[in-house]
Amino acid sequence: METKEITMPTKYDPLSIEKGRYDWWLKGKFFEAKDDEGKQPYTIVIPPPNVTGKLHLGHAWDTTLQDILTRMKRMQGYDVLWLPGMDHAGIATQAKVEEKLRNEGKNRYDLGREKFVEETWKWKEEYASHIRQQWGKLGLGLDYSRERFTLDEGLSAAVREVFVTLYNKGLIYRGEYIINWDPSTKTALSDIEVIYKDVQGAFYHLKYPLADGSGHIEVATTRPETMLGDTAVAVHPEDERYKHLIGKTVILPIVGREIPIVADDYVDMEFGSGAVKITPAHDPNDFELGNRHTLERILVMNEDGSMNDKAGKYQGLDRFECRKQIVKDLQEQGVLFKIEEHLHSVGHSERSGAVVEPYLSTQWFVKMQPLADEAIALQSKDNKVNFVPDRFEKTYLHWMENIRDWCISRQLWWGHRIPAWYHKETGEVFVGHEAPEDIENWEQDKDVLDTWFSSALWPFSTMGWPNTEASDYKRYFSTDVLVTGYDIIFFWVSRMIFQSLEFTGERPFKDVLIHGLVRDAQGRKMSKSLGNGVDPMEVIDQYGADALRYFLSTGSSPGQDLRYSTEKVEATWNFANKIWNASRFALMNMDGMTYEEIDLSGEKSVADKWILTRLNETIENVTRLSDRYEFGEVGRTLYNFIWDDFCDWYIEMAKLPLYGEDEAAKKTTRSILAYVLDQTMRLLHPFMPFITEEIWQNLPHAGESITTARWPEVKPEFSDEQAAAEMKMLMEMIRSVRNIRAEVNTPMSKKIKMLVKTKDEEVLKAVEKNRSYIERFCNPEELQMGTMVDVPEKAMTAVVTGLEIILPLEGLINIEEEIARLEKEFDKLNKEVERVQKKLSNEGFMKKAPESVIAEERAKENDYLEKRAVVESRLNELKGI
Repeated sequence: METKEITMPTKYDPLSIEKGRYDWWLKGKFFEAKDDEGKQPYTIVIPPPNVTGKLHLGHAWDTTLQDILTRMKRMQGYDVLWLPGMDHAGIATQAKVEEKLRNEGKNRYDLGREKFVEETWKWKEEYASHIRQQWGKLGLGLDYSRERFTLDEGLSAAVREVFVTLYNKGLIYRGEYIINWDPSTKTALSDIEVIYKDVQGAFYHLKYPLADGSGHIEVATTRPETMLGDTAVAVHPEDERYKHLIGKTVILPIVGREIPIVADDYVDMEFGSGAVKITPAHDPNDFELGNRHTLERILVMNEDGSMNDKAGKYQGLDRFECRKQIVKDLQEQGVLFKIEEHLHSVGHSERSGAVVEPYLSTQWFVKMQPLADEAIALQSKDNKVNFVPDRFEKTYLHWMENIRDWCISRQLWWGHRIPAWYHKETGEVFVGHEAPEDIENWEQDKDVLDTWFSSALWPFSTMGWPNTEASDYKRYFSTDVLVTGYDIIFFWVSRMIFQSLEFTGERPFKDVLIHGLVRDAQGRKMSKSLGNGVDPMEVIDQYGADALRYFLSTGSSPGQDLRYSTEKVEATWNFANKIWNASRFALMNMDGMTYEEIDLSGEKSVADKWILTRLNETIENVTRLSDRYEFGEVGRTLYNFIWDDFCDWYIEMAKLPLYGEDEAAKKTTRSILAYVLDQTMRLLHPFMPFITEEIWQNLPHAGESITTARWPEVKPEFSDEQAAAEMKMLMEMIRSVRNIRAEVNTPMSKKIKMLVKTKDEEVLKAVEKNRSYIERFCNPEELQMGTMVDVPEKAMTAVVTGLEIILPLEGLINIEEEIARLEKEFDKLNKEVERVQKKLSNEGFMKKAPESVIAEERAKENDYLEKRAVVESRLNELKGI
């Protein structure tokens, strides 16, 4: 196939080369899984972003890593499925839609459930469209023909299947328990949706009078408003102070209710007074103790955190207002005798930020122990889930081993409605895929399922399960790798593992690649309050998707956080610009070469052999490191090869034959330039898809797109250790001459005399063979090479493996002028040394100055002394002392 006319603009403009390219990829269906039986499948399901807003840098990082893996595997000949989709995100999305309604002067109750859900679907469509645009801007190779949504018909069927099956197995049950309640969104939260923060509070010490008038018992609480629901005071059965009171009763202050004193091992005799108030409806430990002693559960709050009718005169007050009022009343009655400041950990809703209330409620739960046991057992088998880095396996197992039952019901309207119905007369519960036949006698549970319940099924529900004959499920499940942040190992990774084992008998993915969080340049978490967030789309508008992707994917090692800085993205833009300019130079010198004209069989120079050897090494290293997910190392490998080896060395050396008269050498050089550039673009393509496609389309190529071009493979016939050693020696020689020239301020344009003394004839032969490079890059007026050369007295020398380079000073510099310059420099440094030493010997300065200032002066002294010694040594050499 003939190459196109070169259409590469002189300047690298990422926005112009990225424009339209993604649509071209989609039109070509390059990202669609082909269900090709001749190829091995490779599957990744995208962690579905919430339909609540824009994608952030964390999403960009996460999806870029997946795109790198899928692009690479597609090029390696796999039948790749990268399945896209989004999460309905129950609480988060409902909160956004309710906020929108509030701004319009409405609420969800004005609309009713059906209309509210309709409004939420409209929101979903709008934000799903935004997310797809952002995926496109990042260049993600997703198979949109298989896109899924956690509330679509197929996934809803999977959710019902799982709920009904677990219920019938006795692993889902309904019960009255103390749960985490968010009074703001009026819904239950699972344990891991609660964030604990240290809050300055107080211990309130109270005296509860004994009913028989014989005294009182002291208790303490951080939540005095809950005392209205107290149904006992508990003491330890072995506590000598209280043994005589067990079985007696106290009068609950303000309320006037008589409540018993009970004995229970739960009480810590050493803590506080050794007696605790028991509120079974408002504390999880009190709930358990209440069950053991058959205590009444009195709920004194409403769902919105206000006090209910059981709170007596405090009814209607917000829980925190009630606290203030009750403290005042208890003080007036003499019941509250001490308030002690106390810093304690308080649960807050991850979604709304409200203080979570431990609250007695009837909810649906998953019995976790049997499911967790299976997941734990898997990790000791050959087909376990591999965590990368492996230290996160301990994090996962620790949580699984200390699992609690999972509260899965949420008091929301947006989500999967719980497939349970209650008989209007008998209260009988029916759980099934469809509603009971005589539906008029039944009422469906109003609650929906926790968002994580449906996303836990994501790796297999998206493939057509529960239809186990579905073609995608049979071919592409289980998946190969999950890429996600360490912050959702508990929320999501663990739940996918136990649900997959339970319902498919397989692990959901072979590997879990864990990355950290994106932080700002100072290491702080990005947040609205700090105003340090970065919109990845704005970064792309400024620097292009390739620069952002390369920075995100190569900026840290697995499991580590990533520090974002504009300077680093700018540096990757510079790298892309270097690639662009080098490629453009190479293309301009290919003289319209076609793919068929590429011929690597001609006689090769040492530079040709070396670059092909280095290409082999780079292919081997990039492939090996990518398979280990070490993309930071891959980035360094590619950067060093492209910037140093290809651009700075090979292209410069290629100019000799390209600008020369030898047509055969020209053809070979053009062929090698075309081949190496083609292979390099393929290696770089998963990281920088846009620029590599643009360059590749201008290169002599076969095939429609670089996305489906074959991944480079090591060609042993191109490895030449001798050429690599010769080239290394040549590069050392050229660097040494450049360094000496810089040291004595002699520009490269000035011709100099150069002597090369080799250790033996073999080295001499190698150097002689490459004389043209030495003459081109060292610019000698006269070049003498041999095993024996006359070394002048005054000369600059450099030792390179196998040889010595001698540059006579005469002609290199004007010795008298250089002596004068160095003497002037020596005097200046002498004065600086004297000044700083005088300062450091001044007792007044040493007593008054801060340590940091003294340390700074000592560093200056060392620096000046070092520089003076170097100048003195050079002067002695020049004067022949």
